[in-house]
This record gives sequence, structure tokens and C-alpha cells, in this order.
Amino acid sequence: MNRAQKQELIANWRDQWQQAGLVVLVNQIGLTVSEMTDLRRKMRAENASFRIVKNTLAKIAITGTALEGLSASFTGPVGVAFSQDPIAAAKVVEKFASSNNKVKILGGFMDGQVLTQDNVKALAKLPSLDEQRSMLIGIINAPATKIARLLKEPGAQIARVLSAHSKQN
Repeated sequence: MNRAQKQELIANWRDQWQQAGLVVLVNQIGLTVSEMTDLRRKMRAENASFRIVKNTLAKIAITGTALEGLSASFTGPVGVAFSQDPIAAAKVVEKFASSNNKVKILGGFMDGQVLTQDNVKALAKLPSLDEQRSMLIGIINAPATKIARLLKEPGAQIARVLSAHSKQN
């Protein structure tokens, strides 16, 4: 890779990571090609991405940005998971790490803050953005459903009384 290609790669990484809702750093010592393919497939399914990075280039990419606090984590074989959804990358990485002991979460970055390993794991336990939206819609919809049920009940009671009365006669 020549110097121009490296500069283009650094600029690309910088843009992607700064625009991401969440960046998670992962140590993936000993993953096989099939395991790595499986992780990337799971990330794509959640609209997230996973890249293996060269540490020196990654450190250059985050220099002068809010992500600069992560530079100490770029040691050894490091992969970067990132997504626009502030929870998706954390969920996929945490689930994959729980089933594969070769993957270790190093930390992350979200909303101007450097996250520890425990912070990323806590994020992974939160419901995703789509799940939160569906819960909110359910909460908003519940009172309307109850009101409709209450309004229809007196009419239904009258119908039951009339039906019982007609069966007696």
C-alpha cells in the first residue's frame, strides 16, 4: 500500500468513525476466517460494520478528533465495530463475545465520551432503537385501546341483557 492509499484509508476511517453513533474496539486474537466472516455477517444484518485495522494508521486517523481518547486501546490485533444506531454494534459484539472467548471488548466511543468495557456491555443490554420505538408506540396506543373497550362495553352489556331476556320468553 503506497502513501496515497494510506492517506485515503485514514481519511475514510476518520469520516466513518466520526459519523458513527457508536464505535467499539475489539481484540480478536485467534479468530478463524469462518468466525470472522460470521461476525461480519451478523454486523451487516444489524446495519453495522466491522473492520480489522492497522494500529498505527488507526491512531493517525483518530488524532485531532474526539475519538483520540481511544488511542491507548490500539495495541495488539484490534478490530473496530461501528454503527449509526447507538446500540447495534455493542449488541452484536457482546453477543458474539459471549459465545466466542477469542473476542474481547476493549472499549468504545459514543457521544463524545470514551466508554469502558463495562459501559459497552451495559449498552448491549439496552433495547435497540427499533425495540424502543415499538415499546413507545405500544405505550401510546394502550390508552386509546382501553378507551375504545370502555366505550363499547355498555352497549355490549345491554345486548347481553336483551339476549338473555329474549331467551327466557
